[in-house]
Amino acid sequence: MEAPKLDFLFYPRSVAVIGASNVPGKVGNAIMRSITLRYDGKVYAVNVKGGEIEVNGRKFPVYRSIKDVPDEVDVAVIAVPAKFVPDVIDECGEKGVKGAVVISAGFKEAGRAELEEELVRRARKWGIRVVGPNCLGVTNLENGFDCNFNPPERQARPPFGKVAFMSQSGAFGAAILDWAASHKIGMSKFISLGNMADLDESDFIAYLGEDEKTGVITGYIEGVKDGRKFFNVAKEVTLKKPIIILKAGRTEAGAKAAASHTGSLAGSYKIYEAAFEQTGVLSAKSMRQLFNYAKALAMQKPAKGNRVAIVTNGGGAGVMMSDGLLERGMKLAELSEETNERFRKDIEEGKLPHHMSYRNPIDVIGDAPSSRYEIAMRYALEDPNVDVLVVIALFQSPALDEGIVEAMERMQAYGKPIVFVAPGGAYPHKMARNIELKGVPVYETVEDGVDAVYALVKYGEWLRENGKL
Repeated sequence: MEAPKLDFLFYPRSVAVIGASNVPGKVGNAIMRSITLRYDGKVYAVNVKGGEIEVNGRKFPVYRSIKDVPDEVDVAVIAVPAKFVPDVIDECGEKGVKGAVVISAGFKEAGRAELEEELVRRARKWGIRVVGPNCLGVTNLENGFDCNFNPPERQARPPFGKVAFMSQSGAFGAAILDWAASHKIGMSKFISLGNMADLDESDFIAYLGEDEKTGVITGYIEGVKDGRKFFNVAKEVTLKKPIIILKAGRTEAGAKAAASHTGSLAGSYKIYEAAFEQTGVLSAKSMRQLFNYAKALAMQKPAKGNRVAIVTNGGGAGVMMSDGLLERGMKLAELSEETNERFRKDIEEGKLPHHMSYRNPIDVIGDAPSSRYEIAMRYALEDPNVDVLVVIALFQSPALDEGIVEAMERMQAYGKPIVFVAPGGAYPHKMARNIELKGVPVYETVEDGVDAVYALVKYGEWLRENGKL
């Protein structure tokens, strides 16, 4: 399918907030605050009451109708009672608006399918593309266009980065944005899908597949709108960039809850699992796993095989990582005789200690400085039997110096994916941020690191099967 042209939704030159309000706590006031914080396009306030609104130190005249706005408007953000929305859409059509983000609830999810159908009918008459209704809004972290109605002091916005996220649940989407911000995970675009009366998850996947600013597409869905469309779009886009989906409604009770939430048909989870497998979509089982996958694929190349080498200064952590990798279908790399010989020679010459183990997991032991780590990492990465390298660092050891940060940057020259695991508290957390600034993803637990390797291996398999790697 040809990707829909939706740049106007994320890069509008001008925006009208219909239902704008001067009353703190009202949705129309929160949207005005969000939009005017970083976005430098033109913003117009619309409310039948007229008057003036002051937000973020700026004053805005309030137009009684969008038709009174003395300029072209690309996008209308609509936050008025549901029964008025179809008429508002007609006014937007007369104004020449290209896209409408309908925040208002009270449509299909509330048993009023006919009102939602009327909204779509009117939008199609004017050629207006609709996000929602019953949604949180959209956010472009690149240019600051943000019509999310959760205020920044309650829900942080993440930095700009490569991960796009779409969500059928506004509340879950808000939690994801907050969580990504606290973990410094960069996002390109956020889309709250709502009821998907017009634009659905497949439309946005197709659009994001062509978006140069997005490297990884992620989403929370309860049910797809059109199974065949999703299948075809996903199969095409995963050959260009990874798609990771957290599918809710995996149980019968969950599926029933999804139907009353956004009016979506959840369908059998087994059908979704099969569809994900056949289209190369990675299926996540939790929010944490979704971002473990996404961070790895945003920062590292997919793996060309499933053979993993581990370098660690803690034997127990190496054993746990081995167990986790094998349980998820990966293999511990069998180091070549040449690599083993290099380790033996260095031990004999005193460059490496006699009591370290180099059989994989490569245990550089607790007194290892960064220079010992670097030797072990180089030998592992230079081994043709190694597809992925996992580095585990227990920074609680006083021997491990900050030279490990620059060493990790140098290791990327080998072109093989690397995952770093740094368990612990404040100091490991500080070191993790420094290593991530060099381009290597860092995880807090062994289990998170296993997720990361799995994503790199699984997506690499899909690309290889389709002749793309």
